[in-house]
Amino acid sequence: MDTAEYIVLQIDGDYAHLRRKDDETAEPILVARALLPEEIREGSILLREFLMYTLVER
Repeated sequence: MDTAEYIVLQIDGDYAHLRRKDDETAEPILVARALLPEEIREGSILLREFLMYTLVER
């Protein structure tokens, strides 16, 4: 399964715009907030593994 880190670019109501950290040219993806940890903010880093998102503490 693909594991990737994403950065939260923007929170827009019930959705968040995410972009892969390892590809600056990648198109942002739109993900429902219900699938993301509640405590995310713009600039948060998320790890996606096995179709689940977790907040990366740094």
